[in-house]
Amino acid sequence: MIVATWNVNNVRKRLDQLLDWLARRRPDVVALQELKTPTEDFPVDALREAGYESVVVGQKTWNGVALLARGHAPLPVMKALPGDAKDRQARYVEAAINGVLVAAIYLPNGNPFPGPKFDYKLAWFERMRQRADALWKEGHPTVLLGDWNVVPTDADIYKPDTWRDNALLQPEAREAFAAILEQGWTDALKTAHPKDTPFTFWDYRRKRWERNAGLRIDHILVSAAFKVVAAGVDREERGTDSPERPRACVGGARCVEAEEEEDKQGRRLKASPDPGLSTSVVGVDTADFQPPEG
Repeated sequence: MIVATWNVNNVRKRLDQLLDWLARRRPDVVALQELKTPTEDFPVDALREAGYESVVVGQKTWNGVALLARGHAPLPVMKALPGDAKDRQARYVEAAINGVLVAAIYLPNGNPFPGPKFDYKLAWFERMRQRADALWKEGHPTVLLGDWNVVPTDADIYKPDTWRDNALLQPEAREAFAAILEQGWTDALKTAHPKDTPFTFWDYRRKRWERNAGLRIDHILVSAAFKVVAAGVDREERGTDSPERPRACVGGARCVEAEEEEDKQGRRLKASPDPGLSTSVVGVDTADFQPPEG
């Protein structure tokens, strides 16, 4: 099972690029953020024709999240993050897909800092911490992935001193992300690349993509059911982007079941990506899992 996350920054505008990427990489599950389209206008039919069913929480403005699944209908679990019934921003969707609970996350940016947007970011982060803790304790095979809008450490940004006043680097946001990791989750990209962990975002100004002057703000966390064996970032998708639109990059990793070394036919599971999977994808072998209830 291959899972990927992509801040697509307007799904209708980038539909052709998305469909082309899906055809080339054939992931089983994709988490999308920043749809910038209402639920009713999401390209369900075009994606179904490409072999993908969808669970969508759309919004016309900057938000919107979706999960795409190939070969399995996603079973919706939640279409909003618990903890604040008044929150109307479309930033969270959770579904059971082929025995794995998958949550697509678009955490608030929090800028300008300080201010009410940063306060909202921290409140959202605390709600996410509580939800992650509940999922961890339930013990289902789970993947939390998306645009977390936090640079975990100074090693995850090309030049941290020039970003010290940005909400992405504030100690409170970093501590909130660390608190989720401390529950036991594995940071897939960091695990696969403990040194020189790839960036996932590049500003379109000052040739930052060309210079690899980036940040790591898109993260994939996996539960104890999985062992990460490889990971990467499909940064070339960013290179096809129009200059006024900085976000078109996918992030992810490849995993296998932590306790299983052979598949049902007795073949050894691969410990490295296939040659065509040097993309940002998460792969999870979930053949023995059943969808969680609820």
